[in-house]
Order: sequence, then C-alpha cells, then structure tokens
Amino acid sequence: MRIVIQRVSEASVAIDDSEVATIQKGLLILLGIENEDTQEDIDWLCNKIANLRIFPDEDGVMNISLKASEGNVILVSQFTLHASTKKGNRPSYIKAAKPDIAIPLYEAFIKTLQTTLGKSIQTGDFGADMKVHLVNDGPVTIIIDSKNKE
Repeated sequence: MRIVIQRVSEASVAIDDSEVATIQKGLLILLGIENEDTQEDIDWLCNKIANLRIFPDEDGVMNISLKASEGNVILVSQFTLHASTKKGNRPSYIKAAKPDIAIPLYEAFIKTLQTTLGKSIQTGDFGADMKVHLVNDGPVTIIIDSKNKE
C-alpha cells in the first residue's frame, strides 16, 4: 500500500463538476492499493498518518501531528501510484489491485483512519474521474509505502 501525503491549506474533490469533498487546513492523501495488501498495512499507515509530525508548532517547526492539530483529511484512491515505468513509455498497472480487492481495503482504510484520528474524513469516489484541487502548504509532500517499513 502506498500513500502520497500533501499538507494543504485547502483542498477539494469534484466529480462531474460537483464538489464532493472540501477542507481547509489538513492533509490530502492519495492511496494506492496492491493485491497483497492487508489490514496490517492499513493499520500501520493509519497510525503513521495520524502521528506524523508535519504541522508547524508556535516556532514554525514541523512538530505537530495531524492527530494533535485541527487539520482535516481528504482521502482519494489512486491506482496510478503503483505504475511501473521500467519498460517502454506506457505505464503498467499490473501491481495495482483490481476493484474486487481494492474496494474492501479502501473502505477498511477509511474506517481505520477515522477511528485512529477520532474524527470523520472526507473522500473522493472510488474509480470515479475526479478533479482534485489543492494548495500545497509548505510545500510538504511525503510518500510512504507500507512495504518499506524497515
């Protein structure tokens, strides 16, 4: 499981010109799911997201976690995070989980992250053609792969 975390001052997601999610200060998280991902990957990533100290303290030092901040979250599924570009010029998505595997894991990720944070999160719509708007704050962008824990 792979995520791209972007600290934002604002973000939104629209589907068919209709806004389905919007936040001010917080995180926009893109989530890519592989076939072999499990609840263990979800638990590890959700704990990491909640406790990653990437919000500024009173001295401007990144020392505050999402859990300790007033920040909100938009979570967007994005299978292209598992693109392989090693061969040729057309990306291969063979490692990305198909919907029958990915959707239950995506839904479990949402529930686990909400429980870990103690607040609801907003989402895009799995598999939809979404327009994502964000103002990256910092900029702060972090990529985490649950297969690279050690």
